[in-house]
Amino acid sequence: METPDVVVITGMSGSGRTQALHAFEDMGYFCIDNLPPRLLVQLAELVGINAGIGRHLAVTCDLRSQGLFDELSDSLSNLSAHELGYKVVFLDASDEVLVRRYNENRRRHPVAYEGEDLTHAVARERTLLADVKDGADLVIDTTSLKPRALVSRLRRVFSELTDQQLMDVHVFSFGFKHGMPAEADLLIDVRFLPNPFYEPELRGLDGNDEAVARYVVENSAARGFLTAWEKLLDAVMPGYVSEGKTQLSIAVGCTGGQHRSVAIANATAAYLRERGYHTSLAHRDLAKAVRS
Repeated sequence: METPDVVVITGMSGSGRTQALHAFEDMGYFCIDNLPPRLLVQLAELVGINAGIGRHLAVTCDLRSQGLFDELSDSLSNLSAHELGYKVVFLDASDEVLVRRYNENRRRHPVAYEGEDLTHAVARERTLLADVKDGADLVIDTTSLKPRALVSRLRRVFSELTDQQLMDVHVFSFGFKHGMPAEADLLIDVRFLPNPFYEPELRGLDGNDEAVARYVVENSAARGFLTAWEKLLDAVMPGYVSEGKTQLSIAVGCTGGQHRSVAIANATAAYLRERGYHTSLAHRDLAKAVRS
């Protein structure tokens, strides 16, 4: 399916619309929850969807809008009239599962009358949405679909990027003497490598300098480590992608965060970029480096 300018997410209450909207947000869409349909064109123009900047919009429209929901068909036609492409995603689930989900979260069903049985409210909502479901471009049944699987399916259909490219990987160096990083998902300690700090001509430099980088990575210990480290990354990174992780922090530490950790973090980031991961790089403690 070609990536549309606007995606309208609708469907049965409790079928996963919120999780779907979060998925589109992670894909870089501008997202609005429970938008009155009449505002679709105005919002698209406001955020520049039709300005040729490659931005996309995702909104949820549901029966919480009550009478405004009846305007959805006209609003979609209005999008076409303004040369804005759109797709409608309808999320569904069995009545039994929807009732159970509402019983578990103890929230009031949005279309339930005062004192009405939940089963009747779900059945009535299904009747009200029958025409919308018939006209949807994509119907997803979430009855036995885990949230992560729903996200993965939406990504496959609506993202211009692969799941691998959608995960933001942040590689950074640090010095243990300045404190452990609390945000790291993966942490590697490279204090076992020969330390350039004890080489007078290298002490005032850092791991971004070519002489230091060569000293760190071109000895036998580092070569063996990098081979094993890259194999470990090759083993674990696809697993993080398949689990739907959107952000991953990799910390590389040495004593002061000046030489070894910087050089290895640089090598790590370069390796991940070569394999198609969206990777950023930073050196947390480099400003504290000893320069003399």
